[in-house]
Amino acid sequence: MVGCTMHDLPGNDKRRGKGAGEARWCVYLLLCGDGSLYAGSTNQLGARLSKHGRGRGARYTRGRGPLALAFCEPAPDRGAALRRERELKRLPRAHKLALCGRLR
Repeated sequence: MVGCTMHDLPGNDKRRGKGAGEARWCVYLLLCGDGSLYAGSTNQLGARLSKHGRGRGARYTRGRGPLALAFCEPAPDRGAALRRERELKRLPRAHKLALCGRLR
């Protein structure tokens, strides 16, 4: 995975509210078992990845396992995360793979 460590990921601190315990937004790319990429954003990455893994995440990822987190990028707020997600979805596959460090 490129961009975040597990300790940096939103969803690892369950406390709510302002300050150090506040959930942080991020944008992520999942590498699906069929080789496709899925872009998403969340403020609870651990929980979101768990949902994807159980087939309860996005409809696109259901049945495309196993799934692997390929890229994660922190965002300052929800709006920024959604804008970056939209940018990632519009990128060509080669650019997405380059972000993941998997371009050959």
